[in-house]
Amino acid sequence: MKNNKFKAKFNRGDSPLKIILIYAILIIACICSIYPILTILTVSLRPADALFTKSLSIIPANATFDNFKQAFIQYDMLNWLIHSLIVSTFSCAFSIILSVTAGYAFSRFKFRGKQMGLSLLLVTQMFPLAMTLLPLYLMIIKLNMTNNYFALAVIYVSTAIPFNIWMMKGFYDTIPKSLEESAYVDGASIFRSFYQIILPLAKPAVALSALFSFMAAWSEYIVASVIINDAGKLTLPVGLVSMQGQFSTAWGIYSAGALITAVPVMILFVCLSKYLVGGLTVGSVKG
Repeated sequence: MKNNKFKAKFNRGDSPLKIILIYAILIIACICSIYPILTILTVSLRPADALFTKSLSIIPANATFDNFKQAFIQYDMLNWLIHSLIVSTFSCAFSIILSVTAGYAFSRFKFRGKQMGLSLLLVTQMFPLAMTLLPLYLMIIKLNMTNNYFALAVIYVSTAIPFNIWMMKGFYDTIPKSLEESAYVDGASIFRSFYQIILPLAKPAVALSALFSFMAAWSEYIVASVIINDAGKLTLPVGLVSMQGQFSTAWGIYSAGALITAVPVMILFVCLSKYLVGGLTVGSVKG
């Protein structure tokens, strides 16, 4: 049985050397991805006097959670978390509201400037956010909105919706129009057919857009460091950078803060995972 299974894996037109090479590349990629995370975990669990030990164990023998405790005691970690949650949640919510409706309009309706609008959305993704930082900052100053979470969230929304609109449009294009036409025959309005028929089918794409929007706002540093310069209003990425001292850095506390930063994103991913996995099979069965 084992030999038959082994042969089945390699009797698909690919040479064993090619398959071994693919697995080797995947293993190396996994190691490169996991190793930094394990290193941060190890450093965060080490006491200050054992920070630079050469031990290779992932969990130190004298592991302690004191670095996590000190991250909240010595620094304003809790407020940084709250500030980032406010900005990221607002950005995610408004990005989804705008993307799901605009994507539907680009997918289903014909109007003047449709193709140009899609092209312009694509062009905006070709320029890094740092390139537009100066004009954005000048605009924020003229509007007297420095140290304002709303201004920061609006910038995040404007950078997230082009990608989300393209993704939502592509997903809507895979949904048969006959579903909406049947609803129209039964007397449903455009809004009702969209809300009750199309939107539930688009949950995988909505979940992916929400995850992308939240992560983009949650981990962004450059714009936040320019717009928010009040020490009492820092977001989490800016707060983490402020933990770096001029002459020395408490790397144990810094690593603990980095792990704390990853927790909300992991929670959101777990909550949306069933929709993300469901998106892999959407379109495989028509009914």
